[in-house]
Parts: sequence; C-alpha cells; structure tokens
Amino acid sequence: MRFVCKLRRMALALSLAATASFADAVSVETVAGAGTWVRDDHLREMGDILLFGRGSFIDLGMFYTPLPTQIPLKSEFGEHQGFAFRHHFAGFSSTEISKDRYVGALLWFDRYGWDGEDFFFFPRYNDFGHVASVTTWGLSFTDAKLDWTVAAGMQHQNVEYVGDCFPAENDSLLYTWAELRFWKFSAQASLHRANVKSLRLSMNLEDRAVYGGASSGIKTYLPNIDATIYKRVIRGFDEDFVRVHWEQNLFDQRLYAEVSYDFPDDGFHSAAIKYYPDPSRMVGLEFTCLRRRVYDDGWDDLMFGWAIELPVLRIGYNSATDYDRLFHAKGTWIAELQFNLQSVGEFLFGRGGRTTAPIETNTVKQKNKQAAPQNSGITLPASSQTQAPLTATGVRYEKVDAGATQTQGGK
Repeated sequence: MRFVCKLRRMALALSLAATASFADAVSVETVAGAGTWVRDDHLREMGDILLFGRGSFIDLGMFYTPLPTQIPLKSEFGEHQGFAFRHHFAGFSSTEISKDRYVGALLWFDRYGWDGEDFFFFPRYNDFGHVASVTTWGLSFTDAKLDWTVAAGMQHQNVEYVGDCFPAENDSLLYTWAELRFWKFSAQASLHRANVKSLRLSMNLEDRAVYGGASSGIKTYLPNIDATIYKRVIRGFDEDFVRVHWEQNLFDQRLYAEVSYDFPDDGFHSAAIKYYPDPSRMVGLEFTCLRRRVYDDGWDDLMFGWAIELPVLRIGYNSATDYDRLFHAKGTWIAELQFNLQSVGEFLFGRGGRTTAPIETNTVKQKNKQAAPQNSGITLPASSQTQAPLTATGVRYEKVDAGATQTQGGK
C-alpha cells in the first residue's frame, strides 16, 4: 500500500513538473501593460458590490507558482526563469446615516509583476524584474428607498521598479472613476485627465435573494449583460472596441453560462460553464474556452481550461480567468491562496453569491426555532378556539307568583 501511495505521489509530481516545464513564457509587453486590466478588474468588482450599495465585503489573496520554470519571462535577451506574482486586497463597508440612506467606503489594491525570486514583501529587483501596483478607492451613497447608488473615486497606478528589458513608462498615473446605478441598471466610467479610458453599461436583471429578490422562479433566469467600450493601441494606431459580456443562469442559480464577444471586428473572445454546488458561491467549478490573438503575427487559436475554487484556495489550468489576470500565463498549473466574503445583514456569501451560505441558513433557522413559543402539549378543540364571545342584548323583568323572587334574563 505504501508503495502504491509513493507511486501516486511521484506521478503527481512528474505531471506538475511536466506542465511547468512546457509552460509558455510571458512577454515583457504583457507584464508592463497589465495595469490597464488590473484597473478594469477593480472597477468591475466594485460594480458588483455596488449593485446593492450596502453591507460589507473583504477579499485578499495571492497567486502562488512555486517553481521558477512555471512562468518564464521572454525578452529581447531570451527567456528568464523567475516568478510572476499578483497580491490583492479589497474591502467595502457601509453605514446608515439616516433612514434608508447609506454611505460606503471602497478600497482595492493590487501589487503585481515579475521577479527573479519568490517573495511576498521584498522583491529582488533584478535586471529582468518589474514591480507595480494599482490602488483604487472611492466613496458611495445609496438611497435604499428609491433604490439608487452614486459612487466616485480615484485610481493610482504606481511603478515601483522597472528592469532594463522593459519598455519605459510613467512612474505614476492618476485616473478618476464614477458610477451611477438605478434599480438594476448602471453606468460606470474611467477617465485619465479629460480622456475617457473605458465606459461600461450594465443590466443586472437576475433576482438575488440576498438583495431582497426571489430565490426561485422566472426572475432568477433573467440575464446579466454588460457592454464595455475600451481604448487600445494596435500596430501604432488607437482604436475603440466594445466587449459584450452575457451571464445566464441555466439551473437553480447553480449552473451558469458566460460568453464574451468583441465588436465590431474581433468576434468571439471567451466562454465558460460554471457550476456552484450552492448558490452562495463559496465553492465553484468552471470550464472555459478563450480565443487567443496575436495581431502582429495575424494568428489566433482556442485555449481550453478549467479551475476549481474553494473557500481558501483556487487551482486552475489554462483558465480564461487566470489567463487574463496573470499576464497571459498558459500551459501550467496556477494556484491562488485567496479568501473573500460578503455580508448583507445576517446573510454571508461569497463574491457574487445569490443566497446566503448554508451554515448561515442553519443558524437563522435555529434562532427562529429558539424564538418560537414552546408548545405545552395541550391542544384546544377547534370550536373552543373560534367560539364567539357572549353578549347581552337587553334586560327583561317579569312578575311571578307571590313569594317568588324577581329574576333577570337575557335575550
């Protein structure tokens, strides 16, 4: 038995080493340009939190690639072994300032890049390293009675260190952002000085029980759609394109389909099937398909992958989500140590959850059971429970035989 266990461990180690050895290298241009997508991730996640505008949220984590061959860096000097990293934190909290009116504070932070050594706080800063960060903060106001939210803030993109092989870039960039939501419709914009960098219009029509909506029925099968206008540079020319994202509940808010499509010319971008054992989304499994494109070489292909997310760990292989979030890393296992939790009143659930977590549901049921009046074991008959009270409608006096007393009766 011990021999069999050793063989299994050796097979697992060899498979991990093989996938790491054949991983594609990430380019210096992709690492240097990651700030654009990190800023967009922050705003998209904030938009999800502001759908209700109340409660609290916390998220923290880090990508972990233990082998220096997992995600090598490709530059004009060749390929270099090292570690891609991304550490993230997010928090939101709100308080009621008057009846049905809430103010909130939002803070998102990411530190990302590539370095020659594995680290958490202090990188090596070698010739092929790149370390940067994005901080997004803002304030929100929500009127729960009229069901609208307004929020605004700033985004700071700071370059901490740039190695010799990376293109020159500004040390610090400052952006502004704003969002307006009414009912299930919202608009969000990001600006650099007077230039609009992105504009997102969203319709989140699906009902969520944690936000006071239905937990079943036709309203839970309505779609969630957003369209985002981005600016990009291709072959030295600026151009705008629109990415439409559609999320659709397929079964009981546990099975979802997602698809993204770029207009006007690029077409299909990605698709995913996601399964959540519980609608609270504390645990999830996804299968994805991503269309990769290289404009300079004029080629594209489809990449298939998967990922599983647990309360404190996410593991994926060629997942479209990890590809977009970690410098287009491909061909290797990617682990993320992470934790996120959102709360609204007594409800606790994962990011994007539709219902409260099962443990919280059982807690609420237990509280209700303890608060209910105790049954004495005596059951009254139905007639005694519904018997109408007796009332007197008049008084009558009668004369009777001598010696008899006067009596009083009622009609």
